[in-house]
Amino acid sequence: MNLRTNLKKKAANVKSKLTVLYYAYRNPKTSWMAKGAILLALGYALSPIDLIPDFIPFFGYLDDLLIVPLLITLSIALLSPEVLRESEERAASEPLVLKKKWFFAIGIVSIWLLLILILFRVFRIV
Repeated sequence: MNLRTNLKKKAANVKSKLTVLYYAYRNPKTSWMAKGAILLALGYALSPIDLIPDFIPFFGYLDDLLIVPLLITLSIALLSPEVLRESEERAASEPLVLKKKWFFAIGIVSIWLLLILILFRVFRIV
């Protein structure tokens, strides 16, 4: 199996896990701690802004290759086996199609800008 095929399979696996996490987040039996981890994982995975910009050679994609899978693994570890099973079944029967909405992108960018502003205020950079 060549590298390209292997990467496509891993990307499809990440996409399916994100769908499972979406359905787990919406499940009322999911604990608040798991919901927080899921929200963080989904927010970072879907965010147009990365901690390390992608144009930086090697390190730009390193955060996508490490942080997103770690957040997914943490989120899944916090789920109960029952919620995980129900979410996997629902993800298999009802694949999620994300619609491109500008207001979601504006919301995510606003959150990142707010976090940056808070960091500047806390560390008195400005």
